Amino acid sequence: MNDSQRQAATGLAAGLLATLFAFAAPAQPAAESPLGALTPESFAKQKLAPFDLTGTWQHELRGPQSWKFVPEKFELTPEAQKHYDAGAKALAEGKVYRDDIGQCWPAGMPLIMTRVWPIAVLQVPTAIYMISGFMNSLRIIYLDGRPHSDPDIVVPSFNGESIGRFEGDRLVVDTKYFPGDHHWMDQGGASIPASDQLHIVERMRLIENGETLEIEYTMTDPKSWKGDWVMTKRFNRLHDTDITEVECTPDLNENLPATSSGSLIR
Repeated sequence: MNDSQRQAATGLAAGLLATLFAFAAPAQPAAESPLGALTPESFAKQKLAPFDLTGTWQHELRGPQSWKFVPEKFELTPEAQKHYDAGAKALAEGKVYRDDIGQCWPAGMPLIMTRVWPIAVLQVPTAIYMISGFMNSLRIIYLDGRPHSDPDIVVPSFNGESIGRFEGDRLVVDTKYFPGDHHWMDQGGASIPASDQLHIVERMRLIENGETLEIEYTMTDPKSWKGDWVMTKRFNRLHDTDITEVECTPDLNENLPATSSGSLIR
């Protein structure tokens, strides 16, 4: 066998050995799928929370305007100003501008937090589940360390995607990913739309021996207003109240002006 033949044979053998080792090498483990919030495995990974919000809560009304999330002074974008002006005109005429909630569209965040109906709250190690007595609207705050979803695949919702983390004696909740349609910061008053760029940060804490939940809101929406809207709301713990099943059925309430598109909806 000459030198050329030896080199060819050596190369062929090396290639065969590389192929065999490639097939013999252990397969790389597939990436683990994220755990659901209610799996026992997720529970086991969480530390004890500084406080537990489990209970029934209701917004503390401190005057006829205390439930609103619109500050006294604000500067709207041109597009939002159009809705605001149209709403003011309808209000002056005794009408309602785009009464979406009356048509069974969800109130959405942040309005769902201050309806006159109580909210049932269930806290587990990985999440907080809030069920409003108004339309039984569901809000979930995840506490398991997950990040916000990829904006390219997330499904927007009226209560948004809420991710929470504890900072000392406060729970900080970051909420975004809203639909940007049929969603308002106020109804029956300042008709200011909530766009798909609405971003809400809440800082929650328990005070008064756990009988009061205080939430500081910081809200931005560059499509609807300029700057930050900052305000604080309080919620009282209820010891003698439960929420009940509620359905929004406008067809059964056609005699009510608030659900009749032919009379008030513009």
